[in-house]
Amino acid sequence: MSDVTEKIISLAKRRGFVYPNSEIYGGLQGFYDFGPLGVEMKINIKRLWWENMTRSHDNVVGIDGAIITHPSVWEASGHIKSFTDPMSQCNNCHKRFKTEDLDTETCPSCSGILALPKAFNILVKTEIGTIEGEKTTTFLRGEACQNIYLDYQNVLDSLHLKIPFGIVQIGKAFRNEITPKNFLFRQREFEQWDLQWFTHPSQSAHWFTYWLEDRVSWYKSLFQNPDRIRLKQHENLAHYAKNAVDIEYETPFGYKEMEGVHHRGDWDLGRHSEFSGKDLSYIDPISKERFLPHIIETSGGVDRTFFFLLLDAYHEEKDRVVLKLKPQISPIKVAVFPLLSNKPELVKKAEEIFRMLRPSVKTAFDDRGNIGKRYYSQDEIGTPWCVTVDFTTLEDDTVTVRERDDGSQIRVATISLKDYILSRLSLT
Repeated sequence: MSDVTEKIISLAKRRGFVYPNSEIYGGLQGFYDFGPLGVEMKINIKRLWWENMTRSHDNVVGIDGAIITHPSVWEASGHIKSFTDPMSQCNNCHKRFKTEDLDTETCPSCSGILALPKAFNILVKTEIGTIEGEKTTTFLRGEACQNIYLDYQNVLDSLHLKIPFGIVQIGKAFRNEITPKNFLFRQREFEQWDLQWFTHPSQSAHWFTYWLEDRVSWYKSLFQNPDRIRLKQHENLAHYAKNAVDIEYETPFGYKEMEGVHHRGDWDLGRHSEFSGKDLSYIDPISKERFLPHIIETSGGVDRTFFFLLLDAYHEEKDRVVLKLKPQISPIKVAVFPLLSNKPELVKKAEEIFRMLRPSVKTAFDDRGNIGKRYYSQDEIGTPWCVTVDFTTLEDDTVTVRERDDGSQIRVATISLKDYILSRLSLT
């Protein structure tokens, strides 16, 4: 693991972004909890995605599907037969590895001989029912998109949409990964955001290009270093796929997938039609043509994007660490300080300003230690603006607003402070 990744993991735990799950019991590999700052940042990212998808595009609506579905769903989707990773086991120390991660024919741990790879299904089983021996075996969903296919006809009937249209969802998925690693990059429980775009077969190539360009543009708007984003064309396509491109980010451990854009053809609706016995074809209201829609999918990792944004934002500058997150993403937008914590009149005024800002933007209050340490503490968690109440504030009702990235300061009238912060947020 790289030095920068180790620093991100340390910062994330120390400052309340991400904690190892069940740490007091020794932890559980591949599972993480998002702390107070992490959950705020994650909500910000998901809100940006949701608003972009449902408000900046025509004919896109959302659902929130269940984590457990009928077991036949996974048979129809092909996951029971083919949702596998090749796994290699060492004949000497018996450790197991994901075959695609190995760059040597010997065991990375003990240099022993590796057995021939075996297929390992990574769906996570569960049971429903109350009586032992009569419970139904099913699965925690291995990908979030299946709910969209299951609800496709319901959405169509409920809202009377016309093709082309899209359904989006943000939700949890579960995979029994052989070797979870690289912090949030490969987990056993994670969150995905998905768009499934239903289109006439003749328009599917057009919409594949449209959504690929759109998604790349959106990701680049989030990152301070968009040049670290690249596209990777799939050479070996799944048997049902017409095209597939990954959007990758350059991490300290190489270029890694952030989102995949896939032309899935009519595989998904066709399979669910076959296994359920329900006709999922679409009849064009004008031409009366009946056809099975093709699907363009954009499926990305929320947690991976979160992690990559931390990597992108992390800077060390002399004696301070700065997370240069875009302000819309930062967990806290503004921090309010009294210059001195032992001066009641400064503390009272700072608390008034804090209460004024809090309903409009995520605001923190801090009167610990000296002002310099407070600035550096907020820099480390990515707070874009710090407001200091000093003795001049008591005279002319202005405050000092400090910029995170360059440390510059300006005076702003207290009465105009909320509008100033909100205007800065809207420009970023």
